[in-house]
Amino acid sequence: MDLIRAILLKLEDHEHGFAPQELDVPGYSDEQVGFHVHLLGQAGLLVAIDVTGMGCESPRALARSLTWQGYEFLEPARSEPLWRKALSQVGKAGAGASFEILKLVLVNLAKNQIGIAG
Repeated sequence: MDLIRAILLKLEDHEHGFAPQELDVPGYSDEQVGFHVHLLGQAGLLVAIDVTGMGCESPRALARSLTWQGYEFLEPARSEPLWRKALSQVGKAGAGASFEILKLVLVNLAKNQIGIAG
């Protein structure tokens, strides 16, 4: 989940709305990043271009840009304390870190933070 967040934040930080030419995320291999870009494309959080080749061990994609859903997910995920709290709550509940559950927890935490009942 941290890699997914890091990829989305890197795309958001890049000027002009398009992904950077090189999407390097410290601590992760190009294969890991490419696979997670592929997954983020499937989830609708970014526009992904499939670059999987015959010799690839896992699916790979290049990021083109964030989608509306990607920006929506980043709103609550941008805050490091909120992000850590959401991951902790999901882990404590024994629910695993499924993306949809994490997204719901983030949204509820953000609502509580601004005084809207979740």
